[in-house]
Amino acid sequence: MATLTGKTALVTGGSRGIGRGIAERLARDGALVAVHYGGNAEAAADTVAAIEQAGGSAFALGQRLGADGDAAALLDGLDRELLNRTGSTRLDIVVNNAAIAYDAHLADTTPALYDELFAVNVRAPFFIVQRAAERMGERGRIVTISSGATRKAYPNLLAYAMTKAAVETFTRTLAQELAPRGITVNAVAPGIVDTDMNAGWLNVDEASRAQAASLSAFNRVGEPADIADVVAFAVSDDARWVTGQVLDATGGSVL
Repeated sequence: MATLTGKTALVTGGSRGIGRGIAERLARDGALVAVHYGGNAEAAADTVAAIEQAGGSAFALGQRLGADGDAAALLDGLDRELLNRTGSTRLDIVVNNAAIAYDAHLADTTPALYDELFAVNVRAPFFIVQRAAERMGERGRIVTISSGATRKAYPNLLAYAMTKAAVETFTRTLAQELAPRGITVNAVAPGIVDTDMNAGWLNVDEASRAQAASLSAFNRVGEPADIADVVAFAVSDDARWVTGQVLDATGGSVL
């Protein structure tokens, strides 16, 4: 498919896991993809190499999120790369995927942990979109990765789930604000996905994986491609009439 030929895309946290799956899928659909990474330059380079080997176009873009000025620095770096490669700073697609999570109940959540979660998962996407929207033309696409954790109570993920609920409110409100410009804004909510982030508990033993799989109506754990394909739809022209929505990509978890 070449549905995104001529378009530019930024995927935050695009070097590993779900983000890598999204970056590879958008590149396969023809987009020039900026693969953002926070600290793992090697993983980002590996993702770019895989995309190029498959015939796509991509480049790595490093910027740690969660500190003052992070969005400005990221978009300034993106501008420089796009000008060098395309002669324009136009940005067509933003996928806010970068996020952190902590296993912490109410009593275990310190102010520092709470602030870090909101800085990376909420503040960074907000100001990235604020600046990215200035570079977008009609039919721009903004997608933020939420979580199935907003649908059910998980006491050990309290603050994390709160950040994703904030992202969903952001999505609905921003969709209305940007609609007159023809820009759609949606969120995609994965369930349990087999990534590095989940490997520590998901692969402890067969029982752990089986329990995780049982939450899905399909009785399996999700793969990055399962989420990437939904994002690919959301950023395509086929999704031109879909905005302000949270697309459930949990595999029917906890129906």
